[in-house]
Amino acid sequence: MDTKIKKLYGVGEVRAAAYGRLGVATVGDLLRHYPRGYEDRGDIRLLSECDGVGKNALLLTVATEPKSARIRGRMSMLKFRAYDDGGVCEITFFNQEYLKNVFTPGATFRFYGRVEKKGNRYFMTSPAYEPYREDALLPPLVPIYPLTEGISQKQIAKDMKAALTIAACSAEKEDPLPEELRRRQGLCLEAYALRNIHCPESFSALAAAKKRLIFDEFFTFALGLSQAGRRSEHTPAVPCKEGDLSRLFASLPYRLTGAQERVISEIRADMAKDRAMNRLVVGDVGCGKTICAAAAMLIAVQSGRQAALMAPTEILARQHFADLCELFAPLGIRCELLVGATTAAEKRRIYAGLASEDAEKRISVVVGTQALLSEGVSFACPGLVVTDEQHRFGVRQRAVLAGKNDLSHTLVMSATPIPRSLALALYGELDVSTIDEMPAGRQRVDTFVVDESYRERLDRFILKQIAEGGQVYIVCPAVEENEEEMTDVSLSDIDGEGNLHRRAPLKSAVRYAEELGERFPDLSVTFLHGKLKSKEKDLIMQDFAAGKIDVLVSTTVIEVGVNVPNASLMIVENADRFGLSQLHQLRGRVGRGKRKSYCVLVSENATGESTAHDRLMTMRDCYDGFSIAERDLEMRGPGDFLRSTGDASVRQSGGVRFRLAELCDDTGLLKKAFAEAKTLIEADPDLSETPVLAKRVAQMFTPEDGTMN
Repeated sequence: MDTKIKKLYGVGEVRAAAYGRLGVATVGDLLRHYPRGYEDRGDIRLLSECDGVGKNALLLTVATEPKSARIRGRMSMLKFRAYDDGGVCEITFFNQEYLKNVFTPGATFRFYGRVEKKGNRYFMTSPAYEPYREDALLPPLVPIYPLTEGISQKQIAKDMKAALTIAACSAEKEDPLPEELRRRQGLCLEAYALRNIHCPESFSALAAAKKRLIFDEFFTFALGLSQAGRRSEHTPAVPCKEGDLSRLFASLPYRLTGAQERVISEIRADMAKDRAMNRLVVGDVGCGKTICAAAAMLIAVQSGRQAALMAPTEILARQHFADLCELFAPLGIRCELLVGATTAAEKRRIYAGLASEDAEKRISVVVGTQALLSEGVSFACPGLVVTDEQHRFGVRQRAVLAGKNDLSHTLVMSATPIPRSLALALYGELDVSTIDEMPAGRQRVDTFVVDESYRERLDRFILKQIAEGGQVYIVCPAVEENEEEMTDVSLSDIDGEGNLHRRAPLKSAVRYAEELGERFPDLSVTFLHGKLKSKEKDLIMQDFAAGKIDVLVSTTVIEVGVNVPNASLMIVENADRFGLSQLHQLRGRVGRGKRKSYCVLVSENATGESTAHDRLMTMRDCYDGFSIAERDLEMRGPGDFLRSTGDASVRQSGGVRFRLAELCDDTGLLKKAFAEAKTLIEADPDLSETPVLAKRVAQMFTPEDGTMN
């Protein structure tokens, strides 16, 4: 598994560098570079059954000698005819004259591609092909991998075959999981799982492979959390026992909810100890987490310590800074903002203020982005670190911030309502506080579930909202139109029994924005997605928040917690593709001002009887984030809770990386993995008896610089 990728035949420096961009450095990395989907070439059709939609697999016999011709100077074209019982097809290849000797009359091939029909004639252009023999079975499912420049599907398939051979011949044949555990949980061997995730024998074999590999990710994650939890129990911190919060609370234009009071009490009790607080505050959008963080920061400051809050984006950091300044200024507490756009002179001033030994000159509270990780940042009296949406930061980033704040307490905020049972599993090293009560007066966002027949009415509703001064979010699940074009089957389409559930094509943010721009030329329409650079995303969100954009078409990258008071309409396309908790998060982007707001979920499953329909009806009828989360967990499993609410690459660049676990639809699998991990850790805390598992835990939790989470 540790064999360098350059050892594979045909992989030189250039190709190894290309693989590096995919996070692949070894044979083990390549084997865990899982397909993003599969071409279903086992579903053989007749020509007469092809409707021109999508790609088809056909068994065709070559009828005529291939003929080649020169076109457009250097370009060549090769044509021949092939047939089955449903008709005759003309097949064309470009710049592949060597195929003239491959397609001999009478030979049968399995072709895969788009079939066009003109009159009674069929046509295919540059289809995939494989020689067919009745005595040799062709794989029914052909994997399609995530690529980068310099790596083709053909190349990765060749290298994957070599990697599977190396793994099969390796001296390390023993399965990493203890045999009793594997039998107890009904899991296949790892070798079988790797072979069938890349070369599935059947849908049921693929389901078994998926189950094993997801279990492995959960199990490794749980082992790492258990070890981290044991370490955090003994992490010292400076006790923060002071804290008169009465003036802070008296300045608020509202009364705290019972849930907020409970959470603040839990924080106060933790910070008074000489053991580091590691607490997660989970709450619905608008539940009032910020005041809980402010109370914790005030306790630290009144105890003579400093507090830092790190947010994942500049716009969110600026929003937190404005909120905290409003709360702390009347109390005489100095608060500063440190972001990438801060001038060099201002940075030097802030660095000096944070490091000052003079209490009069010292900056007590700083809010920032990753700029807080800069080399020049050091704290004279660290007391509390608050991170907002922690999953958006990598392990190395969190480790650097923790290193600058030795002996400090840690508070993590998340706006994703999550069932307590799942929170205790996923955040095993943290104590969990739940704000499960909303402040009085929070307005409800009316929610509707519609299908494509409502499109014209929806367009009119968009125009009406903007004419009245509102703004519109439209969320699509895909960035570009061809994002899933190459795959018939995705791993999420296969259930635990190996059954296939096909779904409607994804709407693309880029294409949708272009269409809206054409339909509404007088409106300002912009698209936003995770492939844009961070600065571009921040600028677009700032323009939208400033009212310069009427319609923002986006993937789910739109920021958690960003206030756009004029945003009054949220439209979610392919709504059945999202988890309920994710939909609830999206709905929370509107209704943040005084304007009456709406959420419209568009889906082909808007009517009828199906699990997807039932889920969407839950969204229509329920507005409590925790009830929705429980229902989501029950109906869909834990997968959606593992996904980043923003761009997944942000979390995965240095953070714990789930490759398949995000596709899990079985809550029981997660609970079993955590229970098994607990049993193993109790028997072998250092995993000394299972060195392969110990190594995998280290690989999952250890970034390049060797620091642990």
